Amino acid sequence: MAKTEEKKAKKPPFLKGVKTEYKKISWPEKKSLTRQTVAVVVITTIISVLIAVLDYVIKYGVEFLTTF
Repeated sequence: MAKTEEKKAKKPPFLKGVKTEYKKISWPEKKSLTRQTVAVVVITTIISVLIAVLDYVIKYGVEFLTTF
C-alpha cells in the first residue's frame, strides 16, 4: 500500500502540467490575429454566398426538369 501512495505523490498535479504547457504556447501578435480573423470571416462569407447561389440554381434547374 505504501508503493501506491509514493507513486501518487510523485506525479505532478494535472493543473500544474496544464500551466507548464500553457507557457509553451506561441501566441500570435494582435495585428496577425486581426488579419487572420478578418480573412476567415471574409472567406466564410464568400463561400456561403457561393453555396446559396448554387443551391438556388440547382433548385430551379430541378424544378425546370420536373415540370415537363
